Amino acid sequence: MTTDHETAGSRPVRWGILGTANIARKNWKAIRLTGNATVTAVASRDSERSRRFIAECQADAPMAAVPQALGSYEALLGREDVDAVYIPLPTGLRKQWVLRAAAAGKHIVCEKPCAVNAADLEEMLAACRRQGVQFLDGVMFMHSQRLDTLRAVLEDGVSVGPVRRIACAFTFGQDAGFFGDNIRVHSALEPWGCLGDLGWYCIRFALWERQWQWPREVCGHLLAEAGRPDSPARVPTSFSGELFFGGGVSCGFYCSFVTSTEQWVVISGERGSVRMEDFVLPFAGMDLGLEAHHAEFQVRACDFRMEPHFRRFSVVEASHGQATAQETNLFRNFSAQVLSGQLNPVWPQAALQTQQVMAACLDSARAAGRHVAVTARTASA
Repeated sequence: MTTDHETAGSRPVRWGILGTANIARKNWKAIRLTGNATVTAVASRDSERSRRFIAECQADAPMAAVPQALGSYEALLGREDVDAVYIPLPTGLRKQWVLRAAAAGKHIVCEKPCAVNAADLEEMLAACRRQGVQFLDGVMFMHSQRLDTLRAVLEDGVSVGPVRRIACAFTFGQDAGFFGDNIRVHSALEPWGCLGDLGWYCIRFALWERQWQWPREVCGHLLAEAGRPDSPARVPTSFSGELFFGGGVSCGFYCSFVTSTEQWVVISGERGSVRMEDFVLPFAGMDLGLEAHHAEFQVRACDFRMEPHFRRFSVVEASHGQATAQETNLFRNFSAQVLSGQLNPVWPQAALQTQQVMAACLDSARAAGRHVAVTARTASA
């Protein structure tokens, strides 16, 4: 990997994709659209699978130069023409490949949940610090311009006022086939189940809204578990949790593989509330929105009247697959950070904080919903 800032800054960041998971197709296109990055290699345990993946992606979103197809992850990490890697491998495999990528001097975007446990993630982040490489988890909504608009609404003093409650849900209903063969219900591959796959987003949103304040304590409830036939154990498939912050602010979240698809968040305050119905994956279009709500209750003699009042705030940003979409922003922002020659400490800290809060929620659920205190840790500790 080129370490000289001026040399690196004269060309796009060169990406390698470690694995051919379906989500990697979306991010291949995102990298192509950034304007400051390109894919130079794709690795799978089967070189034919890599070639097929590249051919299919090139047909839909072609890179200027066709990336190399490799038959091993080690081969990709050994290449001089790879500056950064995207790792969509299953959670159970991520630690070893993050450690190897860091040792090879590659910057890392890692899918979420990042690790099997918080201790593993701390080890992964420590390795990245030692090698001077950037780490980021793949939470795309964190790179949407809509968050800037939302923060402005929350801080205008009128629309919401002091926040008292956050409520959110991310559910993704699945059929019987999913529970028979999907890796998300295999405990050795995805031990966190729906809590890691979906709840991670809810927890991350609450932490962002609270400006990275740690909850004092949490509680969780395991509503359903399942495992595909070859899974060593069952994993969460329906889960609810509560985060309790200082100042009387709380967040309730629900995530599930057995409820029809929803992805909403409501932030309630003393003056009103603000809502997004699509906070994780924006609804298709070129306009992303959020709504501020305020209800007025009026009584005139025998007439009892509840009046709704709301304002819509709009952000011109593509929902997906375009240069302005949040997934493109993620890879553009990351590549710009790499080209800057500086590391952003906020990104790995956000991943660790999310992992630790998530783990505390599951600990609570395993203890019949007992409240669990959360100890603040930093990625540099």
